[in-house]
Amino acid sequence: MYSEFNVWVTSSTKNVITPTAIALGNFDGIHLGHKKVLKPILERKEDYTSTIVSFTPHPQEFFSGKTRQLLTPLTEKVKRLESLEVKQLVCLPFDRTLASLSPEAFVEDVLVKQLKAKYISVGQDFRFGQGRSGNAQMLEELVKQYGVLVHITKLENCLSEDNPLRISSSRIRHCLATGNVKQAKEMLGYPYCLQGMVVKGQQVGRTIGFPTANLQVPSDKLLPRRGVYCVRAILASQETVKGVINIGSRPTVNGQVPTVEVHLLDWSGNLYGTYLTVNLEKFLRSEQKFPSLDALKNQIMLDCEMARKILG
Repeated sequence: MYSEFNVWVTSSTKNVITPTAIALGNFDGIHLGHKKVLKPILERKEDYTSTIVSFTPHPQEFFSGKTRQLLTPLTEKVKRLESLEVKQLVCLPFDRTLASLSPEAFVEDVLVKQLKAKYISVGQDFRFGQGRSGNAQMLEELVKQYGVLVHITKLENCLSEDNPLRISSSRIRHCLATGNVKQAKEMLGYPYCLQGMVVKGQQVGRTIGFPTANLQVPSDKLLPRRGVYCVRAILASQETVKGVINIGSRPTVNGQVPTVEVHLLDWSGNLYGTYLTVNLEKFLRSEQKFPSLDALKNQIMLDCEMARKILG
């Protein structure tokens, strides 16, 4: 548990600030659909603590045994919740005991007794309890006897080329996997970003006239399709600078480990040891291996020209 931000974060129900107005779900990405679910608990005027109740690890990760990369790792998620004025994040440890609870037991033992929920908000596709046997309507019925109110939010859509698409974390993941950061932005309500400390890399970029900031992103952060993007970088000083980013293993120089390298346009300075946020604006091209460093340099010049045109 910690309170580095104005959001109280805990994994123990013994440390929860009660009574609570709860939004239930994993909320990876804090996209526009999630914000609609959060709105009712933020509007409660009673003396309830606005609380997100989530699960760690994600149930899919628990049952599959496969590590799940996140749209918003914990620190980034907490920052976004803070901006929305959510007061508390409860990350319930998802284990065999929790997975085996019936819907009735989850409501009585966890929501009512431990979290002292007075108001609950969920999306209409919410499922809970052993084998995902409980749904939003069952939740509403089960909590009535405890005097708890439930708000069920309809699924949110966004328009993409005049076609309504359901907003979901999985659809955003698909967009990022194909480099479609524009559509991801439409569903998130903000540009998908990469954040981290600037650390020293191999410094190949500066030898060809394009110095880059090597960004150390969290290991559980979902990286989009490998390649080059035009970006807007936000420096520690809050200055916004246009740039290009390369996400990949740098095959031209026989790189082996994926890196995230940012070149800032028309800017110079020392970024080592500073925190950088990079908003992805448009996918420019796929990762490729060039026959020489001169060929790579020429392509980077073209990438920068394209970025200037797109970013204005």
